Amino acid sequence: MADIKDASLADSGESRIEWALKEMPVIKGLMQQFSGQRPLEGIRMSGCLHITTETANLARTLKLAGADLVLCASNPLSTQDDVAAALVEKYHIPVFAIRGESTEVYYQHIQAALDHQPVITMDDGADLVSEMHKTRTELLNNMIGGTEETTTGVIRLRAMAKDHALKFPVLAVNDANTKHLFDNRYGTGQSALDGIIRATNILLAGKNFTVVGYGWCGRGVAMRAKGHGAHVIVCEVDPLRALEASMDGYQVMPLMQAAKQSDFILTVTGDKHAVDKKHIEVMKDGCILANAGHFNVEINIPALESLSVTKSRPREFVEEYTLKDGRTIRLLAEGRLVNLAAAEGHPSAVMDMSFANQVLSAIYMKNNQGKLSNTVHNIPEEIDQKIAQLKLDAMGIHIDQLTEEQQRYLSSWQEGTS
Repeated sequence: MADIKDASLADSGESRIEWALKEMPVIKGLMQQFSGQRPLEGIRMSGCLHITTETANLARTLKLAGADLVLCASNPLSTQDDVAAALVEKYHIPVFAIRGESTEVYYQHIQAALDHQPVITMDDGADLVSEMHKTRTELLNNMIGGTEETTTGVIRLRAMAKDHALKFPVLAVNDANTKHLFDNRYGTGQSALDGIIRATNILLAGKNFTVVGYGWCGRGVAMRAKGHGAHVIVCEVDPLRALEASMDGYQVMPLMQAAKQSDFILTVTGDKHAVDKKHIEVMKDGCILANAGHFNVEINIPALESLSVTKSRPREFVEEYTLKDGRTIRLLAEGRLVNLAAAEGHPSAVMDMSFANQVLSAIYMKNNQGKLSNTVHNIPEEIDQKIAQLKLDAMGIHIDQLTEEQQRYLSSWQEGTS
């Protein structure tokens, strides 16, 4: 069973998947290791993830490790249809994902993934876990646990745990250092700008580029926008992050002030209506709006619609709204993840570490069945350290080791000033 756009795209997808694997040495090593050991033998898994070349290599690794895996998309616009075809036709992994699918079909595909009756889930945004808790509660009793890939999903799951609604343990893959320090920062930094540039072909140098949210994703975007020659403005609600942005060399101001002068505004907050009606009402003529947060709620699109008299589509991923006062506002990729909708998502090299975390977390979850409470757990430090070391090894980078004397000193309180 599967639901994909076009099976004839499989050859193209397979070629791109193999290309991505060349930049994923940690995943490649896990493939080789687990194809003989099969530590996930017989484990039914459902993954709600962006169907990209990198995800395909994660799926191949899980299958080689013995998992019985089904995939669906975690965003209606992020599926790469040739990759979905290759997963089904070349690697025999069921996929329910079509690029541009309606919201109705999107949730039908999630239900199809849940029909697999998983005992471990792998989520990117927590839609799979959320739907299971809302509409498929009969599956909860058999669950071993889940993993969560992204900031938005971890926020949702922690809210569920706080309300005592979460009925199985979840590992916060997003919070692993080998995930958010690299995937969120360097991955989002490069891929978000890639999406904006592909969508618009507008020069960033000399433009006012506002980043709304200075978490790890926002840090990465600001750094890369600055590298393109843009004048970067940061908008924040957290005083510590705002202070850090200022000391990193960026202008910091409220969005109401920034909106009046911004050529680009990119949201990376994980929250609803970060760009709201009041901001749109004062925006500079021609301002380009984009989102790199998980859900398409960060920009208040209904408010933008209500302020507009006409809408046109001058480029594939650009919707140009003409407001009642004659100003134009351009929205990219329907307000969805611009890096996946208008480009190809994060580079393989950073997803290598993120997806290594996913594989090792699934194995950890299986090996600790029944031992973890029904809340959101951090990735064990030994997994983080192992992945970092594997990545360094693959890059040919060597580091120093503590001597026995140094180890004793760090573990003792008795030795001080001499």
